[in-house]
Amino acid sequence: MATFALIHGAGDVGWYWHLVEPVLRPRGHEVVAPDLPCDDGTATLRDYAATVVEAIGARQNVIAVGQSYGGFTAPLVAERRSVDALVLVAGMVPAPGERPAEWWTNTRYRQAVDEQSRRDGGLTGSDDPFLAFYHDVPHALAEEAMRRERSESDVAYNSPWPLAGWPAVPTRFVVCTEDRFFPAGFMRRVVAERLGIVPDEIAAGHCVALSHPDELARLPDRRL
Repeated sequence: MATFALIHGAGDVGWYWHLVEPVLRPRGHEVVAPDLPCDDGTATLRDYAATVVEAIGARQNVIAVGQSYGGFTAPLVAERRSVDALVLVAGMVPAPGERPAEWWTNTRYRQAVDEQSRRDGGLTGSDDPFLAFYHDVPHALAEEAMRRERSESDVAYNSPWPLAGWPAVPTRFVVCTEDRFFPAGFMRRVVAERLGIVPDEIAAGHCVALSHPDELARLPDRRL
């Protein structure tokens, strides 16, 4: 069985994964979902990875899973210790030396969002979190998620991603086809350009671990 190291996105907490954990554990898997030190303004991406590595401890058969901004952290975990696989869920795929703050321009994110927004009447890229992030999440659950939001480290966000290349580890990607934050077409292109793989897909919004936890946790072949 595997140990799933579940890495949350920007300004979030490990609670984000709390509906996925009870699907994985009865199947014999172990789960760690630490709170990254993102509300420490001096924390670096390597500090984020160190927090995950510490939570994993001596556990083996590790699958590191990064949600959204967690895509910048998951590969750093693979640099620090042996992992069996990397999985990005609606994840940001970094390039060597790229600052997270630069990712948006480098991937032509704004153009992609504007194009999709014209197609769906402004839902994509909306300033309303209930439309952009939580449109398929139960309202009370979305409110709880927003109550748990934290700040994000400026140092981590504005420092170069420190790896010279993607780790030599089997990598999977999950595109959320109803994502109004990272449009599906945009994500498919970024994944093709930066990872050279074909992603798995789930009909869900950006916060898939809250809206479709069973489906996410049950993707075949040990893919979250």
